[in-house]
Amino acid sequence: MRVRVLAAVSLGALVMAGCTGTSEPAGTATGGSSTSAQPAISASDLPSEPAEVEGSLIAQASGQSLTVFTAPDGAEQQTVEAADVLTVPDQTPLVFLVKERQAGWVELYLPVRPNGTTGWVPESDVTLTSTTLQVEVVLSDFTLTVTDGDDVIFESSIGLGRDEMPTPGGVYFIRELLQPPDPDGLYGPYAYGLSGYSPVLDSFAGGDAVIGIHGTDDPTSIGRAVSHGCIRLPNDAITALVTTVGLPLGTPVTISE
Repeated sequence: MRVRVLAAVSLGALVMAGCTGTSEPAGTATGGSSTSAQPAISASDLPSEPAEVEGSLIAQASGQSLTVFTAPDGAEQQTVEAADVLTVPDQTPLVFLVKERQAGWVELYLPVRPNGTTGWVPESDVTLTSTTLQVEVVLSDFTLTVTDGDDVIFESSIGLGRDEMPTPGGVYFIRELLQPPDPDGLYGPYAYGLSGYSPVLDSFAGGDAVIGIHGTDDPTSIGRAVSHGCIRLPNDAITALVTTVGLPLGTPVTISE
């Protein structure tokens, strides 16, 4: 995957929950009220459309919003707006992980509250691609593993949410990848935003309490439960995850005990 730098933007609209072990939340995703970050994945970084379905399906909306329904041919459920769920909506594709495919419809995991919300859309409303990559987080072991099919291709120890602000279990997907301007800051050199949210925080530092996977300026936090819910990796590990492994937007992330 190519790491693409598109434009500097404020992270005030979408702030991750677990970026500091202190009780005082960071002002922005990089820890200061005047800092900015850059989107690191664009539409051209998504996997190409497969001839046959293999691995997990990823759905990309054709525009900056997508109306979802309660069931195939069911009632309108809600409209997901890129501006509500992405930090840089005009430069980041609106993608979803597919849960089920059925007779011209697909059921999508949605990046909205409550965690685990799904909805159906006509298959004609999205572009489907696939990935064989999957991220698995085991909370009790403080580990993050990436598999490509049956092969383990990446492993790292991680830091997690503290007891009162836990990292939530469930099935999620990568909604965006950001590159903070200070690689030595609270988020480290890269931060993935997931589709899930803190189960206890309604907001964080002026934005939604989004669960993320990112680097850290505190290496001693790895292997410990100290964050507000985010998953921390050593900076060299998050860099390898982005520049060597190359997780596409929409990659499934399973968090379990």
